[in-house]
Parts: sequence; structure tokens; C-alpha cells
Amino acid sequence: MPEPTAPSSRGAIDLAAFKTPQPEPIHGTADAGAPTWVRSVNQELFPEIVALSQQVPVIVSLGSPRSPASVQLDATLASLVDAKGGTLALATVDAEAEPAIAQAFQVTQVPAVIALVNGQPVPLFQGSAEVSQIQSLIEELLGLGVQHGVAGTIAPLGTTAGATAPAPLPPLHQEALDAIESGDLPAAENAYKQALNEKPNDNDAAIGLNQVRLLMRTQDKDLAAVRAAGAANPDDLAAQLDVADMDLIGGHVEDAFSRLVGFIGRHAGDEKEAARARLVELYSVVGVADQRVVASRQKLARVLF
Repeated sequence: MPEPTAPSSRGAIDLAAFKTPQPEPIHGTADAGAPTWVRSVNQELFPEIVALSQQVPVIVSLGSPRSPASVQLDATLASLVDAKGGTLALATVDAEAEPAIAQAFQVTQVPAVIALVNGQPVPLFQGSAEVSQIQSLIEELLGLGVQHGVAGTIAPLGTTAGATAPAPLPPLHQEALDAIESGDLPAAENAYKQALNEKPNDNDAAIGLNQVRLLMRTQDKDLAAVRAAGAANPDDLAAQLDVADMDLIGGHVEDAFSRLVGFIGRHAGDEKEAARARLVELYSVVGVADQRVVASRQKLARVLF
């Protein structure tokens, strides 16, 4: 577990960028009426969360409601945090709706999970993680809080009674999320494919399918070996696709895009089309409205036409 970042570091939060906090609805995952230490955070509310981190460690989950991985991760985090009974809190952030918060943490890919200890950021992980890994990180975070005098217990941030229940997912989408949670990625892939067979214009299913396929392609890959193969074989399609996948999973979004755009510009025929198709998939995973996707599409257009 890294030490909290010093106030003058690049990762420090600039409170001047945020306004006076206003009340925000509480969103939790417990039964109706149960206490919760989970709060959905926007830019106006963020200073309150930073102040709260002077009493207990606060986990900040930056994600997207369009990302099945983000939705599932937030549910897992909420359950684990609420089980601690006020020794820490969880702030969930829609990174697309609140880009200022994502930029303050220098987040380049969601889901991303960071902690605040006494107002200072502590990176935890990006992407998905096993429940056992998250539990271990929570214990380390609580220990870090003790070291820095942030080891209190806070009252619930609210109850789930007033929370707005999210609309239920379509059955096949829920089946896919359940499969992801259990680690059965092929079953999740099949569920999303069936959803698309039934409704070809199901954009959420298409995004979910691309996300699952990315996880399947990278789950057993060794980063060092993939990077070495990519460096040694700059014109090998499979090697470059593998590096791009690993870059995206690791949060190096622009590097992944630039690598494939460069490959497309140097090649023709089937290899060029395969690289273009993979790049479009990765655009979907990141989000077509993301400015990095917009910039990369412009570069892609130049090498294609």
C-alpha cells in the first residue's frame, strides 16, 4: 500500500476547483432502511468527501453507469464498506458526468479506485478485482489510516430508504454481470451475444461484449512478455494487438490507440482491416464520447483516407 501523496504532488486534489457542497441523495446496496456509508458524489459535494477523509479513509470509485464492470464493482465495494460499520466510507463518481474529479485524480481509464487519507490520494487499482483482493486492500487501507491518525468511526451517511433504486437490467445483461462476478467470462460473452441476437441495436450489450472480450484476451497474458514481443515484432499484427490490449487494461489509453493507428498506417489488406476493427472495439470500451477517442478517430481518418 503506497503512502498518501504529499500535498504538493501531481496527485493532490485541488479543492479550489470545487464549490460549496450541497445535499446529495444517498445510494447504497443494503436492504431498504439499512444504514449506509456510501455516497454518490458530484463536483459540488466533493469537498465534503475530502473533509470526511480526515476522520476515516474514503474509497473513491470512478466509473461509468454504461460499464457493467463499473456497476458490479461499485456494488461489491458498497457491500464491503457498509460491512465495516463506519470505519471507512465509499464515494462513487460517474467519471463521464464529473470529468473534473477524474482529472483531479489523473484517471485515464474506468473503473478506477483510489482512496483518500487525510485529504491525500492513495491509488488502489484500476479495472476489476477479486473480492478477496479488495478485502485485503481495505484492511491495508484501514491500517494506513491508523498510521496517519485517521481511524475514527463515522455515523451513517444515510439510509437506503431514500435511495432511488436503479432500473432493473434486462435479463441477459444481468446474466452477463452475474457471470462476470463469478469469473465465468465465456458465459458472460454468450449472454451478451444472445442479447445482441435478440436486439441487434442493443448498444449496451455491444459495449459489454467488447469489455468481456478484452478481459478474456488479457487475463492470462504476462505484461513483460507481451511488451517484449511487441517491441521485437513491430509489424506482427498479433503482437501489436496484444500490446494495445494490455495498454488499455493498464490505463495507457492513448498509447493503445496510437500503436494501432500507427500499425494501420503502415499496412494494407487484411492486417490493416483487422487492426482497424480492434481499434473500433477499444473505442467502444473507453466510450465514444471520450476526448481520447475523438482525437484518435481524427488520426485514424487521416491514415485511412
